[in-house]
Amino acid sequence: MEFKNLHNQDKPLIIANVWDVPSTKTAEELNFQAIGTSSSAIASLLGYNDGEEIKFSELEYFIKRIVSNTNLPLSVDLESGYSRDPEKIVQHIKKLSALGVVGINIEDSIVNEKRVLLDANDFAKTLTEIIQQLKKENIAIFINVRIDTFMLLQENVLQETKKRIQLYENAGVNGVFVPCIEKENDIKTIVNSTSLPVNVMCMPNLPNFETLTKLGVKRISMGNFLFDKMYDKFEETVKHVLSQNSFKSIF
Repeated sequence: MEFKNLHNQDKPLIIANVWDVPSTKTAEELNFQAIGTSSSAIASLLGYNDGEEIKFSELEYFIKRIVSNTNLPLSVDLESGYSRDPEKIVQHIKKLSALGVVGINIEDSIVNEKRVLLDANDFAKTLTEIIQQLKKENIAIFINVRIDTFMLLQENVLQETKKRIQLYENAGVNGVFVPCIEKENDIKTIVNSTSLPVNVMCMPNLPNFETLTKLGVKRISMGNFLFDKMYDKFEETVKHVLSQNSFKSIF
């Protein structure tokens, strides 16, 4: 089934967010329909903060290794494109597409000293230019736009989110991703504001998958939370070994 069609199923597409080959193989063994990278997790593995500190060439290497070891459709977290120049962003997308990547996430915020929202109209123009250029070159890739209004606790958050969705939908994107949204009424409002598939992310108070299905959510992702949880367990396990002066607890 084509990646785009996975966003039109009766139940939401649950994306396994991966960061290396072993996590990818685990996702495949668990019969996920698709995988997506976590930029935060990959950056962390290399000692970077999230927010485009990692070089695109370093990300590209990870993607090559992941693609080479799975048959699952892969969407790549491209942060804000690793450039503010639409032409350079297109070049990055073309490189990913050539590797076999079928989708990207691109976000409407950037990190300088702190994360800030980009101007919505300017970002919509950037998206329009990117999509037009990809169409000219017959490159089909699912563009999922991450809208960071809830993440950044924007004032009038529902109104601002709906405005951005409309702008990006008009630009021709394929889906919208609203991380950090948790309340059922908020999710319902956002889903009802667009014909695009809406993606939500793992959060402490996110409704369960059955409720999200009823609310009309079409894609659920994990972000970097499982990655962080894994390393919490690693620390806990090592502490146990040290306190017992023995490796028996890991067997």
